[in-house]
Amino acid sequence: MLTKEISRGIRLSLMIAALVIASAINATCHAEETPPAIFGDVTIGQKFTPNPLTVRGMSGGSIPGRDIAGRSETPTGACTGYFDEEPDHTIELTSKFDYLKLEVESPEDTTLIVSGPGGSWCNDDFDGKNPGMIGEWLSGTYYVWIGSYKKDKYFPYTLRITEVK
Repeated sequence: MLTKEISRGIRLSLMIAALVIASAINATCHAEETPPAIFGDVTIGQKFTPNPLTVRGMSGGSIPGRDIAGRSETPTGACTGYFDEEPDHTIELTSKFDYLKLEVESPEDTTLIVSGPGGSWCNDDFDGKNPGMIGEWLSGTYYVWIGSYKKDKYFPYTLRITEVK
């Protein structure tokens, strides 16, 4: 338990340092924009705004993806990489979506696990080196983990959620 808290503390410290630097760089160009939440949870229904909705975090951990997902392969991809035990984000869908896309943007190669109504799904290369998922989503609670390929390596990311094709 203490190791998990230390790991999350290290990730949060790294994220805060990255955000301070990024904020200083972007302050003059985008003073009117509000940065996305760090490790934020989301509740959305159809036609949500802003669209895309973004949240940020730090990828990585020490738990293998197959242990989080309960298997090594899903129809959306392999369950590779290392993750924290607890999910990075919770997404509550208040209605069914005929189309919803989750996409991770990071300067490093990251991996993704989503667990919710109907099962668990993994992905590692949706668009280039970054993971994502697209398709029909049932209403309910989804738990989202963002991982790194190497154990205990942490990288900043932005998770984009959109219903625009």
